[in-house]
Amino acid sequence: MSLVSRSTLIAIGISSLLLNFSALAQSRATDQQATKPAVSTRAISAEEMQALLKRDGTRPLLVNYWATWCDPCREEFPDLVEIDKQYRPKDLDFIAISLDDLADLKTAVPKFLREMRAKMPVYLLNVSDPEPAIKSVDPAWDGALPATFLYNQKGEVVYKHFGRVKTAELRAAIEKLVGTKQ
Repeated sequence: MSLVSRSTLIAIGISSLLLNFSALAQSRATDQQATKPAVSTRAISAEEMQALLKRDGTRPLLVNYWATWCDPCREEFPDLVEIDKQYRPKDLDFIAISLDDLADLKTAVPKFLREMRAKMPVYLLNVSDPEPAIKSVDPAWDGALPATFLYNQKGEVVYKHFGRVKTAELRAAIEKLVGTKQ
């Protein structure tokens, strides 16, 4: 075997090792990313929820009530993630409030949010009886999910929808509040 072919074989072997090491490092980084929550999620009381809904006169607020076990919630969530992405830079605040069980705060909820690539703040309503909290949001709301509310800067509900949201209708309501600000 000539000297050139030995050094070529050694170079190929080293290159192969480096490529394998690089692939392993990328795989570990991807695994670590997959276990990290997309957004932080925390449990809140009914009083804390009410405080989140108050407006300070500067930005409108979109609130979506949902749960991981709710099929229409899961179906509409990608549209809501896109709405958040599009309108957050145009001064729209958006929060999602989960009505999942507290036990799901560290399991099903963050897993779903990672899958959806959600960026909005997410809270889990931690109450023994959700009905008083639901009625405090809207006396006409019977707790059906999903439920979506859009508040203007003054804290007045300017749009609400029970069931899977009609995306075009929601976008039109948002546009009335934020217009085409960049």
